[in-house]
Amino acid sequence: MNRGGSVPDGEELISVPVRDERDVFAMRKLGRDVAEAVGLETQDQIRMATALSEIGREVLGETTETFATFLLGQDSLVVRIGLPEQAAVQTADGVTLAGRLVDAIELSPARGTISMLKRLPPGRPRPSVEEIRARLAKLTPTTALDELRQQNHELAATLEEVIQLNAELQETNQGVLALYNQLSEELEETNRGVVALYAELDEKSAQLREASTAKDRFWATVSHELRTPLNSIIGLVRLLVGPGGEPLADEQLHQIQLIGSSAETLLNLVSELLDMAKAQAGRLDPQPSQVDLVALAERLRMSLRPTGGNRVRLTTRIAHDAREMLVDETMLTRVLRNLLSNALKFTEEGEVTLDVSFDAATHEVVLLVTDTGIGVPEEHQERVFEEFYQVPGPIQVRTKGTGLGLPYARRLAEAMGGTLRLSSVAGAGTTVTLRLPSRDDAMPSVGRVLVADDDAEFRATVRRMLSGVAAHVDEAADGLVALETMAANPPDIALVDLLMPRLDGGALLQRMARDERLRRVPVVVVTAAGSHQYPQEASAVVPKQGLRRDSLLAALRRALEQAEAR
Repeated sequence: MNRGGSVPDGEELISVPVRDERDVFAMRKLGRDVAEAVGLETQDQIRMATALSEIGREVLGETTETFATFLLGQDSLVVRIGLPEQAAVQTADGVTLAGRLVDAIELSPARGTISMLKRLPPGRPRPSVEEIRARLAKLTPTTALDELRQQNHELAATLEEVIQLNAELQETNQGVLALYNQLSEELEETNRGVVALYAELDEKSAQLREASTAKDRFWATVSHELRTPLNSIIGLVRLLVGPGGEPLADEQLHQIQLIGSSAETLLNLVSELLDMAKAQAGRLDPQPSQVDLVALAERLRMSLRPTGGNRVRLTTRIAHDAREMLVDETMLTRVLRNLLSNALKFTEEGEVTLDVSFDAATHEVVLLVTDTGIGVPEEHQERVFEEFYQVPGPIQVRTKGTGLGLPYARRLAEAMGGTLRLSSVAGAGTTVTLRLPSRDDAMPSVGRVLVADDDAEFRATVRRMLSGVAAHVDEAADGLVALETMAANPPDIALVDLLMPRLDGGALLQRMARDERLRRVPVVVVTAAGSHQYPQEASAVVPKQGLRRDSLLAALRRALEQAEAR
């Protein structure tokens, strides 16, 4: 048995015989006196005396005579009590209790001893071994009655301390309970405030959605209604100044031409507003066709005149592998016209360049509009894509503008499945990068594609990515609508989100597997979940986060190839 670590040896202070109960009382008294002499605290003196008393009673039950030897170690008091080899005190209650009162207790069969150790308080001066022995030699013998009285005194003192500690504990408990009640009340009040705040936020969110819907409806309605009278004004102006009309004085002709120019400017602005409203609602549907980018760039170069006169050059460079692309020509023309007009407007000297190239790594056509103009300060480079925002400055004051050019261009770029980014250094020019997906000739055309996803914006994005690839794109907001749509018009391939209301993607695939008409339809899972979590019925999977056109088309190709191989 070894509790608390090994018990070392030390210099002997005193040794006493233990033959009967009176010797146990004497050993207890001596243990307290030795503990006091070596510098232990009062409570540690009592613990050592009590431990000796417990061990003494156990020893008396095993043998008729033994010795208790007190030793002073380097930093501890050691008491070693002899036992015969046949002694069996390891599991005795007295030994267990004594082990709780001292720092270490050890039974050594080789020595035939049981040893106890109590560590001395560090940093406190203590007398030498000779001084302790001399002090112990002066002690007078004590009777069992005296020792019993001392024990009672110690018990009474300990009881007093327990009573005091209990009172302090009760007081602490009352304080803790009061604090708990206070915190509970504050927490309940905070929770009520949070609930009220969430309700207010929900209400504000609903109001914002209503306001946004009303704004979009206002833009769409007013823009549409304005087009008719503007077209009438422009038509009447053309009749007045065109051939066959009555002759006009020079001033009259000038004023009518101003009316026509203003009406055309206003019509362009109304068209931009209408397209912005459509783009925000996800209703811009590109109509791709094969476009000659060389001819398009030349038309733009001829129609746009640098505002800086001979001090500004407008040049275009088209790479050989980017001379043609499948894209909505009207949308692309509007984007490039906006970008080039902006570049020319804010370049007083130098060059504006349109560079077109093909990025084979991403299968994208890259169109760069670069100028040597005034540039855009870093703190304004994101805000220029906000509707009606204009960077403050002297040139902005002199030039006309609504702050819709770049936001409108970005909306159109996104509608075509591309991206629009701006980089600039104030005073050193600006570069706007337009990236548009190029149709992969190796990608087979698809007759009908079903996109099943509860996110309307994501469905619109996929529809744009499939421009030029799919002849028809059907949409479904949940699994049940998807089943109904496929029952009416079975698709050539389906893109299915796993997390949908009413009937999720996994259940939808199981229903398709049981349907004779739909079981052979290849399915591409498009989901935010990990790729290892899609059902076995799926032919391919692509992540929804950061979905690119090239990765989507590659997944479609794999799914169609698997379907043909079956």
